[in-house]
Amino acid sequence: MKLEHQYRKSISKVKRVVIKIGTQVITLPTGEPDLNQIKMLSDQIAELHKQNYELLIISSGAVGAGVEAMGMESRPTRVPDLQMCAAIGQAKLMALYDNFFKAHQITIGQVLLTHADFHHKIRLGNAKRTMRHMIKQRVVPIINENDVVADEEIKAALSLGDNNNLAARVVKFVDADLLIILSTVDVVRNNNEAQWVPFSDSVDNAYTLIDSKHVDSEFSKGEMKSKLNAAKNALESDSKVVIANGRTKNILSKIFS
Repeated sequence: MKLEHQYRKSISKVKRVVIKIGTQVITLPTGEPDLNQIKMLSDQIAELHKQNYELLIISSGAVGAGVEAMGMESRPTRVPDLQMCAAIGQAKLMALYDNFFKAHQITIGQVLLTHADFHHKIRLGNAKRTMRHMIKQRVVPIINENDVVADEEIKAALSLGDNNNLAARVVKFVDADLLIILSTVDVVRNNNEAQWVPFSDSVDNAYTLIDSKHVDSEFSKGEMKSKLNAAKNALESDSKVVIANGRTKNILSKIFS
């Protein structure tokens, strides 16, 4: 059996899964939430929930949703405007998730975190206890950076605050078995050979394959290097990692099969 297949085979044995959903996976080019896409992913997650997987979701897209809701022509640059859009967009996103999961009789709960929470023993303990209790009660936590009070993510393309890193941190403190990063690419780009590489035997080797010409969209700030950083951190927590195209039909079902 190829080494690649050995790694893939172990995915079927996981129990607790963190699913990070990137901005471009669930939004239109305008930043407006893509209702069909959110519904399709929610349906797939609901099916995994019925199979007794323990699921936590980190969802991007709040700022873009807020920009669209405010009728802005482009993403603002001033932090107060960005934080306002995050507040508006987060409410809009949660309402959509609640509606789609309710159709499957699944209860969701919002968890907003800041980096300060990860460096404060009591607050981190409270967050960990709450999320573990939600999982035990079959509630699906939907987690995001609390952009209204923490501006690290919205001010910089690559910072401690991007949602890929947040996902890796969540993996560590809930002892997740698998991190799935849903993006709009399937694999890593090999610059030297100008081809896509579906498998690398280590994250360090994968760093050399990054497409240096990759450019974030206006509403998305999680480039491939950020995804690989998150993968490396998750692997150090003994979690498995899959980076996949969230716009591929039935992608979550394909991952688990």
